[in-house]
Amino acid sequence: MGRAFEFRKARKFKRWDKMSKAFTRIGKEIVMAVKESGPNPDTNSRLRAAIQNAKGVNMPKDRVEAAIKRASSKEEKDYEEVVYEGYAPHGIAVVIECATDNLNRTVANVRMHFSKGGGSLGKTGSLDFMFDRKGIFKVSAEGADLEELELELIDFGAEDIYEHEGEIIIETPFTEFGNMQKGLEEKGLNVISAEVQRIPTTRTELTEEQEEEVLSLIERFEEDDDVQAVYHNMA
Repeated sequence: MGRAFEFRKARKFKRWDKMSKAFTRIGKEIVMAVKESGPNPDTNSRLRAAIQNAKGVNMPKDRVEAAIKRASSKEEKDYEEVVYEGYAPHGIAVVIECATDNLNRTVANVRMHFSKGGGSLGKTGSLDFMFDRKGIFKVSAEGADLEELELELIDFGAEDIYEHEGEIIIETPFTEFGNMQKGLEEKGLNVISAEVQRIPTTRTELTEEQEEEVLSLIERFEEDDDVQAVYHNMA
């Protein structure tokens, strides 16, 4: 079968691995949403967003329902949300959002990843000023008029709207996340994902070799089961 077959197989396994990690991340988000505000998505906006994100990565409906049912049980473990900050090689700022049932394990792993990746763990809150928290919504661009949509969504907190690879990206301030979610629901738009992300206020240019070092560290974090999201200010 040769090298081409092995290459295709490796790519398939990598895609499956990425999908599995996305399912795990969203499964935790569902659990935390249910624990916080109950299992009814009609009255739980965080759960509605998690279900939308599950659809966006093609997470099977039965897995979503199982996660909601599991989270409703008193026996289901709680996850604590915690944020770590530090520097990757070449002074790149890194923020890692985690959801964990064992803080000691998580902080030990984060410290190990920084150490092995040539970075350093910093103090909590030390890098907050380098990132803005924003609501990032992705909706299907099919049949949508970008200019008309922008006018309609300004009242719901839209800061920026643009099209990218067949999707419309809508950015809002963190404080307007709930308003925008409500607005998109009212208009019946096909929401692919709804997330709060950390957007760097400035970005740092690196050489290709330096970028590889930073990306190697970021991949370490992304492969950790306790990590929900990783943000950095590399250009």
